[in-house]
Amino acid sequence: MSSGFLWLAASTGLLSLLTPCVFPMVPVTIAYFSTPEDGERAGARRALLFGLGIVGTFTVLGLALAAVFGAAGLNRFAADPWVNMTLAILFLLFATNLFGWLELSLPWRVVNAVDRSARKTPRGSSLGALLMGATFTLTSVTCTAPFVGTLLVLASRGSWAMPVVGMVVYSTAFALPFVVLALAPRLVTRLPRAGQWIRTLRVLIGILEVGAAIKFVSNADLVLGWGVFTRQVVLFFWMALAIAAAAYLGRDLRAKIERPESRLTGIIPVMIALLLAAWLGSGLSGRPLRQIEAFLPPSAPVAALASGGGTMPTWLLNDYDGALKAARTSGKLVFVDFTGYTCTNCRWMEANIFSRPDVGAELGQFVLARLYTDGEGEIYERQQAFQEQTFGTVALPLYAVVDADGKVRSTFTGLTRNPAEFIAFLQRARG
Repeated sequence: MSSGFLWLAASTGLLSLLTPCVFPMVPVTIAYFSTPEDGERAGARRALLFGLGIVGTFTVLGLALAAVFGAAGLNRFAADPWVNMTLAILFLLFATNLFGWLELSLPWRVVNAVDRSARKTPRGSSLGALLMGATFTLTSVTCTAPFVGTLLVLASRGSWAMPVVGMVVYSTAFALPFVVLALAPRLVTRLPRAGQWIRTLRVLIGILEVGAAIKFVSNADLVLGWGVFTRQVVLFFWMALAIAAAAYLGRDLRAKIERPESRLTGIIPVMIALLLAAWLGSGLSGRPLRQIEAFLPPSAPVAALASGGGTMPTWLLNDYDGALKAARTSGKLVFVDFTGYTCTNCRWMEANIFSRPDVGAELGQFVLARLYTDGEGEIYERQQAFQEQTFGTVALPLYAVVDADGKVRSTFTGLTRNPAEFIAFLQRARG
């Protein structure tokens, strides 16, 4: 479990607080814990229980996902093209909700049932505070669902515990400000008021959700082999969305420029959006955008990428037995890359580590086998089962060095941002 995933979970939890479903409710919610007649200790206890209600609700979601699919099923679930298409449709629906074109909410019976249970309990009871946390989580789902959905899909690339840990970290970051503000209610008065900025943020988050929907469609494209949502197409759509964001931010730019106090605050966001559009556009010609390459489809079709090209050695695609045979003939060891069609960490390693000349020179000393474990079909299930039985994990990526008889020499799990670390692993494996 990478530190990057934990940071992502925490940061998305904090970002969710700024959504229009949540931020305006912060003062109202804090007031529930700050009645003077109950005393500071009782208010603090209810605040902590309210936070636990939020954490518990999100964690149950992570547990349910892990229990239903298990470790092996999670990878196939995340790469399933129809799951990705469904997520894309949901993200588009959530975006239309944030744009104000469509009103979405949970079924009122679900929310009302939990809300009634919370209100029937005595004001100072522990159960009432827990249920209030659960109610708040459910009523904010239209804004938090995109963050939670993305996090759960990323979590499903690893072990069964990752969805649970991801939800605990996300919900703790989400609930922590409520607890802190309830313990120090005077800080609430220092929060900015929800006004035009929250409406602007609502639209910008909606634009981000459209971008995420395009990413999920490209995942389905990779597995099904359509070849439509290529790297250039995804970049073009993202660039267009950045331009749309700039246009929205600059809709009243002339009025802001005429007011000295808001001149910079009006121009800077527009410039940032335009610079982002220009940067994304620079990748249309094939220029690597290393910061986001992990979230883009490969620059070449998967089959061509797996077969090698450029300065990279040749890879044997989904042919482990052929790799062992080649190793016996050449006297080399086999480097096995357990990867996935929609694995972001795998794409990051390919774009930022494997593409380096020094790493490529080391890989050239091996017979190279690339085994996909998250596609549709018997071969992918067989390769995932082989990974789990041999190495005790289905986490992606996993890199292994074996000899011509299949005996494991060394393994390397996950990504690294240090090329020297990966080169050292390859050199140790060769002995």
